[in-house]
Amino acid sequence: MTVTTMQPRPPMTTSDWTDLVEAVRETGRYPTTAEAEQVTRIVLSGFGGMLRGDSRAAFTEALPPEACEALSSPTPEILQPTAREFVESMATRIEGATPATARWHVSSVLNVLAERAGTLTTAHLIAQLPPGYALLFGLAELMGTAA
Repeated sequence: MTVTTMQPRPPMTTSDWTDLVEAVRETGRYPTTAEAEQVTRIVLSGFGGMLRGDSRAAFTEALPPEACEALSSPTPEILQPTAREFVESMATRIEGATPATARWHVSSVLNVLAERAGTLTTAHLIAQLPPGYALLFGLAELMGTAA
């Protein structure tokens, strides 16, 4: 029997933020790094209120400090918005965005975050969110069947 131990993650650097933004730029096919960074910061700041407790700690552990700062929300949302409501709120915050383009922006950022955080951490987080968020993270949302 082989026992695998988790090695501590090395401290993240500014290049980690640059890499994160570059991954969002590539995923979202943004023409400039500045646009990708702006969208990343807006989506992270809106999403920060959705994170609670252990899921916040586990999710932010996988991200660079700049992303964690953007995720910081003074108080978590009391009632978590549906995925649709979240996208619509992002449409009002991202200049020139419509609900359709806001969905693209949100998905571009959350897909990269899911990749960085890993499957288990992302699945744990999604389980704590209202239905519909899995698709924003680029994952299938499995629905239970009635017995």
